[in-house]
Amino acid sequence: MRYRPPPLAVAWFCLLVAGSGDAAELTVQTGQSIAAAIAQASPGDVIRVEKGYYQEQLVIDKPLTLKGIDRPTLSGGFKGDTIRITAEDVVVDGLIVRDSGDELIDQNAGIFIKPGAHRAAVRNCDLTYNLFGIYIQTAKNVEIRNNVITGKRDYRSPRRGNGIQLYNTEGAQIIGNNISFVRDGIYVDVSHHAVFRNNRIHHSRYGTHYMNSHYNVWEGNDSYHNRGGLALMMTRHQVVRNNRAWGNSDHGIMLRTIQDSVIEGNIVAGNERGFFIYDAEYNTLRNNLIVDNTTGVHLAAGSIHNQVTGNDFISNRTQIKYVASQDVIWGKDRGNFWSNYVGWDRNGDRIGDVQYEANDLVDRLSWQHPMMKLLLASPAVQTLRLVSQQFPLLRAPSVVDPTPVMQPYQSDWGQWRGRYFHYAN
Repeated sequence: MRYRPPPLAVAWFCLLVAGSGDAAELTVQTGQSIAAAIAQASPGDVIRVEKGYYQEQLVIDKPLTLKGIDRPTLSGGFKGDTIRITAEDVVVDGLIVRDSGDELIDQNAGIFIKPGAHRAAVRNCDLTYNLFGIYIQTAKNVEIRNNVITGKRDYRSPRRGNGIQLYNTEGAQIIGNNISFVRDGIYVDVSHHAVFRNNRIHHSRYGTHYMNSHYNVWEGNDSYHNRGGLALMMTRHQVVRNNRAWGNSDHGIMLRTIQDSVIEGNIVAGNERGFFIYDAEYNTLRNNLIVDNTTGVHLAAGSIHNQVTGNDFISNRTQIKYVASQDVIWGKDRGNFWSNYVGWDRNGDRIGDVQYEANDLVDRLSWQHPMMKLLLASPAVQTLRLVSQQFPLLRAPSVVDPTPVMQPYQSDWGQWRGRYFHYAN
């Protein structure tokens, strides 16, 4: 019979540096218990887990590092949380963490970072077939970096958990993760002063879903083949910069009940709606590329007092969908480029001599009465369009750009055509 060491003899102790106060390194081999090594470790120790398969549920209740060697697999046996972190300054690095329970009411997770587990770090891990990938609750300065997170792909979207969920956190760093086949890739609730950078999120409901979270930075991320790319709701003081939201079956970027934020340098391509802007005020949208969406921008619910300058609106089937009682002026300081602008530039200053108006009376009527679209090519409707342009009393309120530019700001926009949406699970 193969010899199996007793649980209390699971770790090989090696002092890394001489001296009684120095951290120790413990090694767990296949067939041994990681939980027993955690129990024997002292704060600050490093537990090296060698390649193998371990079926355990771990509670890390002291500051230590759990380091995978050659990517060992830790299975939670489809019960509860696979790893639960309750102490400060815990690092989990280089493991495959899988098979949490699937109770949504208990928020079962591959790794659950519990309240007070400040400065926890999860790096270079694969989290697969967990209900929630990583759940962070009431912990400060947590770092989630370079992980691959996939959910329970065979479950319908409402039965899945989120890839990374933050609740009541401060100062999180969510960087370089690849997240797919979850409900929402990153769900952010009442969590502030965080950085979300260089993540790839796909085949989910929302790539990212913000609620009541302020002073965050969302930068350099790719959200594609989701239903919605990025949803910012009931939030203030966001920086949304240099992201790419493409091929989503509803919106690329949703700005809903958002104030005092900067949305700049983003590429929004091939979505049903590029931007969905609803009840958004006092924001700055600049230098974005909105290309080849069914609707470039859907503007609704009194979204006024925004500065919209230096953007490229190119080859969207409908550039702007807007139904309201007054004009909205965009491009006051610097005009936008509109690929369907039919004005002229007689003095050669690269600015159109007549203002751009995004829609007219016929557009408004067709949005209010969808059956009218069957008649759009008829002579009667074309005559109505012409008459409404000639008589101001028949003019419909519109998004108006008084200084449209004649050439796009971004010369490489063509590479973003054809990135059409796909229905996500």
